[in-house]
Amino acid sequence: MSFGPFAIGGSPGSAGEGGAVRRASASDVEWISAMLARAFARDPVASYIFPTPAVRSARLERFFELQLRHNYLARGEVYVLDTRVAAAMWMPPKAPEPRARDVLAHLALLPLLGFRFLATRELSLMLAARHPPVPHYYLGTIGTAPEEQGRGAGSRLLVPVLARCDATGMPAYLECSKEQNVRFYSRHGFEVREQVRAPGGGPPLWLMWREPLRPG
Repeated sequence: MSFGPFAIGGSPGSAGEGGAVRRASASDVEWISAMLARAFARDPVASYIFPTPAVRSARLERFFELQLRHNYLARGEVYVLDTRVAAAMWMPPKAPEPRARDVLAHLALLPLLGFRFLATRELSLMLAARHPPVPHYYLGTIGTAPEEQGRGAGSRLLVPVLARCDATGMPAYLECSKEQNVRFYSRHGFEVREQVRAPGGGPPLWLMWREPLRPG
């Protein structure tokens, strides 16, 4: 999930079969947002940002809807499985600047974040300061429906962009919010560059970088 430059990984799963990968469109926003809200319901950083369980699901769903409509579909690439159980959001190295209406739309995050706004902004700025300055593909969000985790959905969703990275010699970057997922990303060529902690004793994140496996 992402907030400006802030993003955390979901529960991507492991290698396997099931479902064709395709590019998402605006017609997919509703089900992707609902699915990701379930995928991130127990994520450490999502729980840090939205600490109240009773409203977390609804706020996460709205959060992802804003990110999809006004960030990743507008400027990046979103991939889904046609079985509607997983989604991945990428920002390419030469993404266009955000449109004014998309920037203004993110003001809707303020009431969603409530008293966690300042902590979330502090975390966002901290991660932005560590964001690699060289061109790269940025994996902002990847998540799989809880009942499908561990069946290979995440691996399948990584293929289109990572294959392009390898073919063109482009690196990739992500921020992982679960230690158990570090091994998954490592299998796909990512390496931990740094471990940081959210402000105020919040959960850790692992900043991971991937060099292309077949540089162009």
